[in-house]
Amino acid sequence: MIDGVAESSSRISPIGAIRPRSHVQLTGRSAEVTALEQEIDRVARSDAKVLITGESGVGKEIVARAIHSRGPRASHVFAPVNCAGLPETLLESELFGHVKGSFTGAYRDKPGKLETAHMGTIFLDEVGEMTLRMQGLLLRFLETGELQKVGADGSGRIVNVRVIAATNRDLRDMIKQGTFREDLFYRLNVIHIVVPPLRDRREDIPVLANQFLAQFTTAGRSSITGITPEAMKALTEYSWPGNVRELENVIERLVVTVSGSTIGVEHLSSEIRAYDAVLLRPKRERRRTVADDLYKRMIEQHESFWTAVYPLFMDREITRANVREVVRRGLEEARGNYKIVARLFNMEARDYKRFLNFLRKHDCQIPFKEYR
Repeated sequence: MIDGVAESSSRISPIGAIRPRSHVQLTGRSAEVTALEQEIDRVARSDAKVLITGESGVGKEIVARAIHSRGPRASHVFAPVNCAGLPETLLESELFGHVKGSFTGAYRDKPGKLETAHMGTIFLDEVGEMTLRMQGLLLRFLETGELQKVGADGSGRIVNVRVIAATNRDLRDMIKQGTFREDLFYRLNVIHIVVPPLRDRREDIPVLANQFLAQFTTAGRSSITGITPEAMKALTEYSWPGNVRELENVIERLVVTVSGSTIGVEHLSSEIRAYDAVLLRPKRERRRTVADDLYKRMIEQHESFWTAVYPLFMDREITRANVREVVRRGLEEARGNYKIVARLFNMEARDYKRFLNFLRKHDCQIPFKEYR
């Protein structure tokens, strides 16, 4: 089980790529996980490029493995590459391979992950960390399918590989800042999958916690048999900024440090206990939402509604509820005046009717009278 996902036995290839023998199964019973499972099943049937986004630790690689293992390429190599873990020169060699003598230490020809994954899947984790030069090399490969090994002369081999990329960064913002190529973004963003953070699917936390507990107690021959209801409630209340990976680490640490047979609330860190409103009733800050971030971009960074909110909604990266919450925040500030909201959202006067038409068409308009 990796990042909250149960995976069947796999065989490790010499380069570290995994050839799954059956489906990778996401763990959870929430509506969010059910919807994600259904989306993975739909996407797996095609060969389209996929861009997976989500916070660090949510399990983006697990989603990529699930897409691969449920599709027609499942019997071939799944090759993950951490784009943030290697400097540019080593990343180029890792992806495309190199020929003998191309640089110091290149004592033999070496195939890259793209070549090894022929007929399989390449997973580019943290693709937003690539340098602009590497982005250009990747774009060329996506357009031609041709490998250009480091130090090689002339044309290289044509390979057939499905490309899945992932990032926890906002690539649209990076495009505006000039740090990510817009043409590469549209090449990768054929199908977009957003993996929800753990705090947005809290009913999955007990399921994941118990699975991790079973995993680590078996591996470490621990005498721990369970988690008390009070401790589980505290775990469920916690916001988990590190998502599933953080939960996994917490359970592993508890299995090692707790000497009794059960994990109680007293064994949890003060940070996690502070989220248990029944025990400590702390004065908690409201959890930051997508709407908060969008509203901040318009109010503090002076972005327009048409660049900050509209494209995300039309690309289905945010929901109708997110847009309504942004509008609600604007109406509170403007005391129910939609014309002032339009100005707050950095729209020109001629855009006012367009703004209202957009809200009506997509059922995002909120009654203004209660804010006056």
